[in-house]
Amino acid sequence: MELLELLLLLLLSSVALGWIARHFKFPYPIALVAGGAVLGVIPNLPQYVFDPQLILVAVLPPILYQAALLTSWTDFKANIRPIGLLAIGLVAVTTLAVGAALKWMVPDVPWAAAFVLGAIVSPPDAVAATAILSRLNMPRRIVTILEGESLVNDASGLVLYKFAVAAVMTGAFSFIDAASQFALVSAGGIAVGVALAFAYIAIHKRLGDPFIEVLTVLTIPYCAYIAAELLNVSGVLAVVAAGLVRGRYAPEIVSAEMRIMARSVWNILVFLLNSLVFILIGLQIHAVVLENLARYPAAQLAAIGVVVTAMAIAVRFVWVFPVAYLPQRLIGNLRDAKTRPNKSELVIIGWCGMRGIVSLAAALALPLALPGGAPFPHRDLIIFVTFVVIVATLVGQGLTLTPLIRRLKVGSDWNLHDEQLRVRAAMSAAALVAIDKELASEGVPAQWAQALKGEISDRIALAASEAAELTPRMELVNRLRHCAIRAERQELIRLWRANEIGDEVMHHLMELLDYEQAHLPAQVPAAARPQPETATTPARDY
Repeated sequence: MELLELLLLLLLSSVALGWIARHFKFPYPIALVAGGAVLGVIPNLPQYVFDPQLILVAVLPPILYQAALLTSWTDFKANIRPIGLLAIGLVAVTTLAVGAALKWMVPDVPWAAAFVLGAIVSPPDAVAATAILSRLNMPRRIVTILEGESLVNDASGLVLYKFAVAAVMTGAFSFIDAASQFALVSAGGIAVGVALAFAYIAIHKRLGDPFIEVLTVLTIPYCAYIAAELLNVSGVLAVVAAGLVRGRYAPEIVSAEMRIMARSVWNILVFLLNSLVFILIGLQIHAVVLENLARYPAAQLAAIGVVVTAMAIAVRFVWVFPVAYLPQRLIGNLRDAKTRPNKSELVIIGWCGMRGIVSLAAALALPLALPGGAPFPHRDLIIFVTFVVIVATLVGQGLTLTPLIRRLKVGSDWNLHDEQLRVRAAMSAAALVAIDKELASEGVPAQWAQALKGEISDRIALAASEAAELTPRMELVNRLRHCAIRAERQELIRLWRANEIGDEVMHHLMELLDYEQAHLPAQVPAAARPQPETATTPARDY
């Protein structure tokens, strides 16, 4: 019953927080972390005791896999040097610096436990940052670097996290042994992920049913993670490698119906998992602060949170600027002024250090006790400080990122929407050429395909009209298309309510209408519609 109450709270809170984020137009992780903080101070909420390791296994694989699946392999390879310097070098430096800061503030914390906190908060989460940057049309290389960093730094940070936790559990640590094991578990994890990805690709080609395909795809991240962990290699890197490889081949092996279905399934799953972790830590914060950390004065807890957060933010800036100007022999084409970010863009990269879901999941996954039965040293303090860092960076930096970009007047040399419009026009033009060739090979009159070619030509015109201001004619055509779809939908519903068609037919045709409408430009409000030209207005090309 307690688990059911917790799941119900999760669903209702997810709906409310998601609506708030959408209504006020800011990334939903900010709403989740704020909502989790509020839940933490509400008394008598249902509690549920869970296995800490279950959080790590249940939450991280699908989130990391989706990020890897959507990563552009071409862009990733082109920016591998800056991504590596941020995702590996900066993660290691942040782990050491944050650990030293916690040790300085609380001297009785063991060094290994301090480095556990450092590894937990070392990987930034790019979800909030890239959502803001994409909306503001930031330069493509900046978004690519941040997305690539977020993908790889999760893996490197969690590998360091496991080494630090192992050092706490065993009480022993050797830098040489750790370095060799790091290389071994990393290479092994990548190998397992690549092997499983190709195995799933071979299986996928023989399925042929979208429902089975989606269910099969959902098992990939968990199989990769568990298989790698059973072989004592990195499960996180196995998931990332599997996602990158399968994402490279997905366009060739995945059906359109499966793509549509899987996209919705993945988005819902990742949103629910994010909500789960934020709400779980919110439920724990009340007990952690009021009970287990009662021995610390409130001023000391606040000071620890401020110092650790400031260190995590400062280290990123200290790392980003010198690395961008390293000699060419060390970082290759980054020395080229055309590819190296300018100072304003470096400030933006430095400010995009928001921590998120990975840090939360890692904190919740800390063992409750050592092998001898003693409590894990300062576990509650680590969880509390992690939550403070996440709130401070995700809310503070996330909400100030947009004003900072506008203040620095960072120019945009790329717009995803513009690129989509260009590609859509090129695809439609290729379709017209293919139709002409097919008509010629069949030896049939060209008029037979005139209606189809007219639809494709209209699609090209609509794509062009989205890139520029709508002319009165194109705006009218757009409104007529929306009007026609609304009429079709109303008639479909009328036939269904009159029991003249079954539910299956209704749902199928409704889905087709939904996708057709989704491909149209949004309707222009009546007050903003362009008016037909009069004798006193300049003529336009129609």
